[in-house]
Amino acid sequence: MSTPDDRRIAFANELIRVRKKAGLNGKQLAERCGWHASKVSKIENTRQDPTDSDVLDWMTAVEASEPEVERMREWLREIEIDRASWKHQLHKGHADRQAYSKQIESSVSTIRVFELIVVPGLVQIAEYARHIFISAAQFQQTPMDTDEAVSIRIERQRALYDSAKSIELLMCESALMYYVCPPEVMVAQIDRLLTLLGLRVRFGIIPLGTRLPTVPPNGFWIVGDRVLIETVDTEINTESPADLETYNRLMDQLWTVAAEGDKARKILVRCAEAASAAAAHTDDIPPQEGK
Repeated sequence: MSTPDDRRIAFANELIRVRKKAGLNGKQLAERCGWHASKVSKIENTRQDPTDSDVLDWMTAVEASEPEVERMREWLREIEIDRASWKHQLHKGHADRQAYSKQIESSVSTIRVFELIVVPGLVQIAEYARHIFISAAQFQQTPMDTDEAVSIRIERQRALYDSAKSIELLMCESALMYYVCPPEVMVAQIDRLLTLLGLRVRFGIIPLGTRLPTVPPNGFWIVGDRVLIETVDTEINTESPADLETYNRLMDQLWTVAAEGDKARKILVRCAEAASAAAAHTDDIPPQEGK
């Protein structure tokens, strides 16, 4: 069974084949595409992943037929989906993926986050994050590097205090009502969220029972000009202007029904009380024999 890297190499070899078939060397192809000559070499040696736009330019430069162009673009899409799978991204654990998030977040001036079921990673306390990583690693059957992953996730939170960044964190109340951690951890997590109300970060909660302006099927992150959408088995990572416009428009619409300031505080307090009651109830349940 071929790996994502095997498929990248095969794709690069096909780009080389069509370039040579067109009678072009790397420099000539680069000139036709309006690129620096080194870009052709990097793509052909898999040191740089081509974008859909790059492939379109490449195939246009070699005067490929429309079916050939679409074949290569579809091949690239399949590679990107395969490479984006959690099985591939997390094959060494969560730490590398957290380091990637830290890298892209540090280089942008705007971060917009919407979450349905979990508290946004940028404001997760360590113990909450620990339960998230353990649960994900167990489900995806990937290595557990929980301590390192948690450490990097906490380091990412420095972005909250960067005055050069505009950060928006929007979540549904459901993320506070579904416990992905023990209730007592959720109490501490909500206390952390209460501190956000005093920061320059824009923070909002969409209350339960709200009539939504549109239906968001997934949580998503808009990091600069990049959109990240998590599904069960894959993370979609796109810089398409059309996708960026769509998700910014979706975010704008969701903010119209969000509770902020004192209204958000009331929701947090109510959810903290519910979590405290759940924690007390858990403590009151005697252990069962044989468990």
